[in-house]
Amino acid sequence: MVSLPCALNLILFLAWITAVMESEGVTGFFRVLPPLLAVVLVVNILRLLVLPAMDTGRARTGLRVRMMLGGRRLVFCGLYTMAVQIWVFLHIYIRYKGSSSWGTAMLAANGVLACVGCLALLGAGVLRMICTSRRLGIVRRLVMVCTMWIPVVNLAVLLYACRLVSEEYDHEQEKAALRDLRVDSDLCRTRYPLVMVHGIGFRDLRYFNYWGRIPRELKRNGASVYYGNQEALGTIHYNAGDIRERILQVCRETGCGKVNIIAHSKGGLDARYAISKLGMAPYVASLTTMNTPHRGCRFVDYACGLPEGLYRLVASCFDRTFLRLGDRNPDFYTATHQFSTWESERFNQEVPDAPEVFYQSYTSRMKHPWSHLLLAVPYCMIRPLEGDNDGLVSVESARWGEFRGIFSNTHTRGISHGDIIDLKREDYKGFDVTETYVQIVAELKERGF
Repeated sequence: MVSLPCALNLILFLAWITAVMESEGVTGFFRVLPPLLAVVLVVNILRLLVLPAMDTGRARTGLRVRMMLGGRRLVFCGLYTMAVQIWVFLHIYIRYKGSSSWGTAMLAANGVLACVGCLALLGAGVLRMICTSRRLGIVRRLVMVCTMWIPVVNLAVLLYACRLVSEEYDHEQEKAALRDLRVDSDLCRTRYPLVMVHGIGFRDLRYFNYWGRIPRELKRNGASVYYGNQEALGTIHYNAGDIRERILQVCRETGCGKVNIIAHSKGGLDARYAISKLGMAPYVASLTTMNTPHRGCRFVDYACGLPEGLYRLVASCFDRTFLRLGDRNPDFYTATHQFSTWESERFNQEVPDAPEVFYQSYTSRMKHPWSHLLLAVPYCMIRPLEGDNDGLVSVESARWGEFRGIFSNTHTRGISHGDIIDLKREDYKGFDVTETYVQIVAELKERGF
């Protein structure tokens, strides 16, 4: 840590060494020491700015985590050098200002170099944390950028961000250590392959996985993962046909005869229809629904009360957009109306569960509207009518088959409809979404599925 203040005060440091050598009468080879020291100090600070931090924990984390930890280290280095620079100013600048040895020009040049160095350390650290930390989130990143130039406030925000980064590093260390323990365990190697079925408004895109980091973690633990590949805005009946074809294809490719379906949101309704109405019951061992509106959504009832012309205009805009994105038969109007409570009641009467298929369900809940800003309005609409919800689906609506529980966390945020599928690729304190799915699939394996 001594080298940092020396590097940022390089001009004064070299002038001091040169003066000492001249007073001691040093000549010959030793005269090259100041330039060599200057090179070493510059290389050291550049290395600090560019290279990631080293893993000091019990397990090896990835490059992203080490770059993030290096950002935190740079922030603390920047704060440390700022404190040292204040001492330098008070004890050297005021004392030697205007002296014959250290003139005003030299002190000014050294001051500029020191300020640029401190800002470079802090700026590089903040940039690294903003670009690499998943726990900071979008809102916290914006707060960091907006408060950067407000004295005292920026320091408090910066220290808070450093604490979050430290917690994220500890979390990643625990996950890495857990992976090392499970390297040969095949914890998620189920008897039948997994088919993961997405909800409304999304597709199984190659470059943006609807399920975030979840499939990769399942595969790492031995799972065989496939996707439903149904339409983004298709109706339940239309999407069920796509799922039927996908199930048959997976069965042919793997030779397993059956699949386990994990479905989120509307995907659970699509899968139920394929099982009960399209003859897929003999090919499905289990259906696990995540936050599926089995009994509809009350806020959709309100939306259905909008003027018919306006609703169809909005629907046509969505249909045209998703036609360009790859849907063959988008039907926003019908697909959204199928979430109403009266349509859901009729659906449940017409689509009974297949007795040979194991049905289970999970859900999550938000703890307040600010848990997920995009879902704040529907959360507030559902809360007085149906109680706890995830921002779109109430806990009561999500119960189906063997209800396994409600996911939340130990802090004030809660887990939203999007968080349960790792939509934003963020880690939340008290809830590990990838480990949640590992345990769900491990339990399916224990049941013989």
